[in-house]
Amino acid sequence: MDFQKLKDKYAVHHINLEYFPTIVEAKARVQALILDGQVVGIGGSTTLNEWGIVDELRNRQIHFLDRFVPGITPAQLSEVFHQSFNADVYLSSVNAMTEEGELVCIDKNGNRIGALLYGPKKVILVVGKNKLVKNLDEAFNRLRTVAAPANARRYNLTTPCVTTGVCMDCDHPQRLCNMEIIIKGQADPSRMTLLFVNEDGGF
Repeated sequence: MDFQKLKDKYAVHHINLEYFPTIVEAKARVQALILDGQVVGIGGSTTLNEWGIVDELRNRQIHFLDRFVPGITPAQLSEVFHQSFNADVYLSSVNAMTEEGELVCIDKNGNRIGALLYGPKKVILVVGKNKLVKNLDEAFNRLRTVAAPANARRYNLTTPCVTTGVCMDCDHPQRLCNMEIIIKGQADPSRMTLLFVNEDGGF
């Protein structure tokens, strides 16, 4: 993949794409983009946990809205979600990014989607090369055959996709695939930064 071509595609859509050969370099960039004292929210991202970004945030002099803190209650988690909409910085990943400059996400509750679309002043997305696909058809195929089943297994659910390995568009009470969005661009060209890492991470 020609990175400059990919960067130009996202730039047209007012999304600032930066390339990093390794997660070590990307993590340093994340730290540089966050200032001491800022309010920082985070999406329910396996990528950020897997790469140690959550632990690094806990050691910063920031007001970290930590959705992963051990023992957090449902009421406390809901409050964290709502506070995150007013964060100075919101960190997340996406389920797929296309070579045409689009970002695709699937959610259960919509807290991540809501924050990506509007609210937080700055959004930082950390995305591994395994999530890069050619177009929207491939993006939604990835959501249904990779991201959705893996997420269901992570939470030990009993949805059909856990058994079949493919999203069945079910009516199961534990369904995670309630909302899908395509981000085709940003109105504010300074709001969203996409850190593309040339390593696999998350799902």
